[in-house]
Amino acid sequence: MTGRQLLTPVDRDGSARAARLRRLGLGERPDTTFDNFDDFADRVAAVTAAPYSMVNFIDENRQFFAGLHTPAGNQGGGALGTAAARSNRSDRYMARDHGYCPHVLVRRKALVLDDVCDYPRFAGNPVVDGIGIRSYLGAPLIDGAGVALGTVCAVDTVPRPWGRAGLVTIKALAQELMGHIDRRELPRR
Repeated sequence: MTGRQLLTPVDRDGSARAARLRRLGLGERPDTTFDNFDDFADRVAAVTAAPYSMVNFIDENRQFFAGLHTPAGNQGGGALGTAAARSNRSDRYMARDHGYCPHVLVRRKALVLDDVCDYPRFAGNPVVDGIGIRSYLGAPLIDGAGVALGTVCAVDTVPRPWGRAGLVTIKALAQELMGHIDRRELPRR
């Protein structure tokens, strides 16, 4: 280790993803499915028994939590606590170099971190000290055209033994959500 935080991986698909998100109407402008993404994040939290969960779309510069679940009444806890004001879109953005979703996006594979502090590559991430994240479970949202649009994830402020069951669960939830997103482009009859 050099004593400095390892950087977020280079994202060579950022421009293509941003264009795809714009075509789908996701990640930037108000959307009638906004509440549906919150509902999906609520479901992820319920299924994983996690206090926080997100549906996250990522462009070249930042992350947007289109779906967000936080503990009821939580107004503290950094960026995620601030985002508890679910109707406030401006609180749903986070820098691209924060968190673990950008790693999942570039890898195009699910990531399970039972305790982020066990992994030097991830322990220095700003969300550990700034928000208190200690465990992460996330999977990429890859559309029918093969573009990784974002992630679905669950996080906790304590270490969690997600295990193989958690991996299977988050991948199934990502696949389910992508089915809904892919249908956005189907011609209406």
